[in-house]
Amino acid sequence: MTQKIRWGILSTANIGTKKVIPAMQRGQYCDIAAISSRDLARAQAEAAKLGIAKAYGSYEALLADPDIDAIYNPMPNHLHVPWAIKALEAGKHVLCEKPIGLSAAEGEQLVAAAKAHPHLKVMEAFMYRHHPQWVTAKQLVKTGAIGQLRNIQSIFTYYNVDPNNVRNMSDIGGGGLMDIGCYNISLSRFLFDAEPQRVVGVLDYDPTFNTDRLVSGMMDFGDGNVSGFVCAMQLNGYQRVQALGTKGRIEIEIPFNAPPDKPCKLWLQQGPTVQEMVFDVCDQYTIQGDLMSQAILNDTPVPTPIEDAVANMRVIEAIVASGHHGGWQKL
Repeated sequence: MTQKIRWGILSTANIGTKKVIPAMQRGQYCDIAAISSRDLARAQAEAAKLGIAKAYGSYEALLADPDIDAIYNPMPNHLHVPWAIKALEAGKHVLCEKPIGLSAAEGEQLVAAAKAHPHLKVMEAFMYRHHPQWVTAKQLVKTGAIGQLRNIQSIFTYYNVDPNNVRNMSDIGGGGLMDIGCYNISLSRFLFDAEPQRVVGVLDYDPTFNTDRLVSGMMDFGDGNVSGFVCAMQLNGYQRVQALGTKGRIEIEIPFNAPPDKPCKLWLQQGPTVQEMVFDVCDQYTIQGDLMSQAILNDTPVPTPIEDAVANMRVIEAIVASGHHGGWQKL
């Protein structure tokens, strides 16, 4: 039998119960062994619905379970770092939802905690990077299939004005940049394989929620290499990525919320020739869970080091600062 990592889930957040848990349950190396909530009845209901053996009425009780190897943390943003650290202190590996925390400084606290527990694995759950379409895009850029990468344009938008949704609560890390703009930033750093030298952002805030609802930004990676993006919580839903090089172009049709039940595709243009690449049906959450579990089982590095999460937060903070003072912000 294939050895599996026994996972415990902190909270019954929708991202976990609707997407991540079912996907990980289909993984080769994942065993979703327990779920927790501050409401025992709710934890039991989700456990019954998802076929999870154990349900706990507190997060502390889950962390105290000696049979749990690793924790997945899909809690609201302000609870990412505190509970990830508690999980490490309880001897559990940690897969934590993005963004890693409310600030780069808070993320550094998790980095320090990870260094204090070097035998444990910690990773931010940027699932998109593990999808074959992104693995392919990265390889195409790296091997020069589009010449030198010079410009990236990305869009990620949706419409949400629900006052009860955590994304519209500014005091616990809501807002468009934290929820989806982090993808625009992450993919740019991923493809350029570098950190931006300076950024500029124009932010429009919801007058009721006080959250950034529309952000237009640019990241200058030096030598004229630039990434421009739009993220919004109150625009018609759309997502697309264009990566333009000196000899070609890559376009990804559904770059972030890649569907788990139908093929994905990208287009590679080289000169006048356009090639469509179609990727078999897969679930990026399943892949992420298996990769993390394999890193634990084999004691190998996680695909994305936790320091990368802090670097992403630094860019988010710089864009917010730029929006406030109205000019370029150096990193």
